[in-house]
Amino acid sequence: MKKLICPSMMCAEYDSLGQETRNLDAAGADIFHIDIMDGSFVPNFGMGIQDMACIRKNTEKPLDVHLMIDAPGNYLGLFVNLGADIIHIHPEADRHPARTLAKIRVLGKAAGIAVNPGTSIETVQELFPLVDYVTVMTVNPGFSGQKYLDFVDDKIRRLTGFQSKYAFGILVDGAVSPQKIAKLSKAGVEGFVLGTSALFGKQEEYRTIISRLKDC
Repeated sequence: MKKLICPSMMCAEYDSLGQETRNLDAAGADIFHIDIMDGSFVPNFGMGIQDMACIRKNTEKPLDVHLMIDAPGNYLGLFVNLGADIIHIHPEADRHPARTLAKIRVLGKAAGIAVNPGTSIETVQELFPLVDYVTVMTVNPGFSGQKYLDFVDDKIRRLTGFQSKYAFGILVDGAVSPQKIAKLSKAGVEGFVLGTSALFGKQEEYRTIISRLKDC
């Protein structure tokens, strides 16, 4: 199965964000993952709209905007105008997630839901007809550098059982190591949001790392 490598740009070097984006693009990154946090839905603040504008300016690859914010439906137009190609919401953060997901598609973008470690499949499966991606959070959202929560692997395996009926791709986000990429790819995961566990802060060039991860 082809692996989609999705750099988590919150982990990039902010002093040279444009150059980082160009380097990752040239190295074979498939999707650029942008975390937007409001300090309310998650106890942290993430990337800003200026950061997203900089990334969009420096790549034509898809931008995946992960909205870890309350009432995400109120801000869809903003992120579409900034160049988002995929928009993920957390169903718990939206009073009417079905309406918000439908609106994302009306705006011509791919719709996704992010499923927290403590969120059960049963509480979100009614949304599956409305999504293009389901991203499984393998850490609690809001901070980088956390430990991978192994109990989430069972949720990932169960989600693959819905793909014959619903045409969504499965992504994972959080502390994803090369070993996890190899294992989860075989289990049916399509894309991997990568931070410091596998991509950033290493001695090797991005091209070398990404090439090895796609082959693992």
